[in-house]
Amino acid sequence: MELILWRHAEAEDGVPDNTRSLTAKGEKQADKMATFLRASLPHDTRILVSPAKRTRQTAQAFTNHFTTEPAIGPGASPEAILKAADWPDGEGSVLIVGHQPALGETAALLMTGHPDYWSIKKGAVWWFSRRAREGDYQTSLRLVIAPDHL
Repeated sequence: MELILWRHAEAEDGVPDNTRSLTAKGEKQADKMATFLRASLPHDTRILVSPAKRTRQTAQAFTNHFTTEPAIGPGASPEAILKAADWPDGEGSVLIVGHQPALGETAALLMTGHPDYWSIKKGAVWWFSRRAREGDYQTSLRLVIAPDHL
């Protein structure tokens, strides 16, 4: 199974939180990462997006074919994100477009077994794989990339 965590791109400040839009810089970040993901993700990747406007706009730079998933919205827990993705028992690839601190906590949980505050840059992707090897499961970090490195 592949799990790709994509933090939304830069958004305007303001309230209410769920209606914040991407900035011009955020739109460029989302476009850069979307171009990279189009060339990298399997075509049958399941895409789950927080209901917040900024995450939907980030995902729309990649595709309009995604599922809005309230369970991964602002304030989500790492456990809710993993459950929505069906990690680790699911099949194929899942792209989650979400928020800090939940995405960073999810990355920490996958890497260490404990949620911790890890920072994921705006617009960045963290890509994890899980596979069986010699009767045991292994989780590996395949890629970490921010839009300013593309």
